[in-house]
Amino acid sequence: MSATMDTRPATRVLIIEDHTLFAESLELALSLEGYDVRRLALPEVGGSMATLRSTALRSNARIVLLDLDLGRFGDGMSLIAPLARDGANVVVVTASTDHGRWGACMRQGARKILSKGRPLQETLSTVRRLHQGLPVMTSDELERLLDAWRSERMVTEDMRRRLELLTPREKQILGSLIEGHNVREIARSCVVSEATVRTQVKSILGKLEVTSQLAAVGLAPHVGWQHTS
Repeated sequence: MSATMDTRPATRVLIIEDHTLFAESLELALSLEGYDVRRLALPEVGGSMATLRSTALRSNARIVLLDLDLGRFGDGMSLIAPLARDGANVVVVTASTDHGRWGACMRQGARKILSKGRPLQETLSTVRRLHQGLPVMTSDELERLLDAWRSERMVTEDMRRRLELLTPREKQILGSLIEGHNVREIARSCVVSEATVRTQVKSILGKLEVTSQLAAVGLAPHVGWQHTS
């Protein structure tokens, strides 16, 4: 009596990861479990996030393991929504510990967020469950991540509101501080006294509700603020 062979094609898994050793470990482990594993090559020269997106969509992967920090290509989060709309189960595997960012990924359509600090077996288990059509996240886990996203969004919006309180000259000075210029250099370039610049810096700190230039310089880029002259 002959055994019936399973002729169904293996589930395709796409890995989008810029750390070669980690990507190769995932590829080997998943291949040994019988999955059709593809690794999206991130070119050292040329290419763009749009190119990566197009290539990922053409892969027709059922499961995508996605890193968020893709080196010079930037934030991998922008790949989640188009892949999810195309029917892929996107699993974010990241070194980031920012749960607000994790929540943002879930809003974009990710099925699960996994920390790179956890055992590889957790990633393999998640892929197995998705392959079997089983849930990979509880409603409580999802709500906690969405709560973290909401909280972070409120903080970000408050920071942006404070930045909008700055006058055009104060924005110019903050931009110079972010670029690494000190008070003396700013005074020289603006043809004003150092005392005037220090007064304006003090006003900036007050409006931003921070106590140091370092905090002000760190706050602005955190919310994506850029001074345009």
